[in-house]
Amino acid sequence: MISSNIAKKSQIPPDGWDGEPLGGPFDDFIRLLRERDFPLSLKYVVEFYQGIKKGLAYDLDSLFLYAKLVFIKRVEDADNFERAFAFHFYGIDIPAVKEGDPELLYTQQFRDWLKEAIDKGELPKHPQWELGLEELTRRFWDTLKKQMEAHHGGSKWIGTGGSSPFGHSGQATKGIRMYGESQNRSAVKVIGQRRYVDYSSSNSLKGDNIRQALSLMKNMLPAGAYSQLDVDETIRKTARNGGEIELIFSREVLDKIKVVLLLDNGGSSMMPWVDLCRLLFSKMKDRFREFTPYYFHNSIYGNLYKDPQRLNPLPTDKLLLLSPETRVFIVGDASMAPEELYRPKGSIYMDANDDEESSLVWLTRLKNRFSHLVWLNPIAEHEWDITYGNWTIQKISQIIHMEDLSLKGIKKAVEYLANR
Repeated sequence: MISSNIAKKSQIPPDGWDGEPLGGPFDDFIRLLRERDFPLSLKYVVEFYQGIKKGLAYDLDSLFLYAKLVFIKRVEDADNFERAFAFHFYGIDIPAVKEGDPELLYTQQFRDWLKEAIDKGELPKHPQWELGLEELTRRFWDTLKKQMEAHHGGSKWIGTGGSSPFGHSGQATKGIRMYGESQNRSAVKVIGQRRYVDYSSSNSLKGDNIRQALSLMKNMLPAGAYSQLDVDETIRKTARNGGEIELIFSREVLDKIKVVLLLDNGGSSMMPWVDLCRLLFSKMKDRFREFTPYYFHNSIYGNLYKDPQRLNPLPTDKLLLLSPETRVFIVGDASMAPEELYRPKGSIYMDANDDEESSLVWLTRLKNRFSHLVWLNPIAEHEWDITYGNWTIQKISQIIHMEDLSLKGIKKAVEYLANR
């Protein structure tokens, strides 16, 4: 069993963890999780190795289940973990999409498979023309399922044969004895079901997962009349009164969160993300009882607008009168000419040219008023430094916390607001 050998190899630092290997036989797997942005802490790594030393994992299936229990604390991390496990122990690289999702066509795994299949003569030179995209995606998943069904041996697998240091009957020069093997291969079957991919932060934005991400943002407060019978407090008071009944009522706890959405809906730069912004708008409207949208173009000046046509102005000063606890989301690409941001009368619209204060001043006022303020940028984060308008993106992000408008970005934004 996995026990004494791992105990001798594990060197767990007592004063913190810098992310470097701990000296145990699963360090490569832990390193892979970190490389894939899976949330890990020293506490969980120590707990994992302590359980390994106690013999809680004796084959691949038990290792899979035990590692899941230790490392996965949020459902949205389950898909990332399972894909990393499959890649490290089975050598199977599963894309972060569900079977049937057209996003598969844009993944590196699909492109690599397609190139290899064409080079081997398994597919025609122009498969998308001769077979069609639907048939191509079906063949990809069929290939992946076959890989999952046959995984004996290899250099990383726990099982029989091969050169893995984990298992038995293999050719490894040293390693840890694993008694027997997993007969049902339940680990790889569970991974193959792709049950958690919709919750993965790397998944594309859809209505369901936007709703799931926004549901984490709550502000539960007592409200209304004292109409709810507090059973526990009633029993406590009655006991203190020597059995004389004293009914205690409390106020209903409601989600009192107030959300304001400031949406850049002008110009051509936001056109590629119209559908995405419309989806976010609709899910916010459904999720939050007190939800108010306003509109602007490029950046925020002395006026916002109550209507999408930007004909009915609202002085930004009036927005600043809202409660500091209001959750404010700004959605825009933050990409514009520098003078639109830092010059007085910087707006490109004539009706806003009487504003004597720059947009930077107004953004700073918003930041100072609302502690729960975040900017969602539809441009992918890795493109912020290279896209047109990178200077203004950088300046705005220095004032207001910015995330990209992806599922991962929305979740990070919600977490940021929750910690304010």
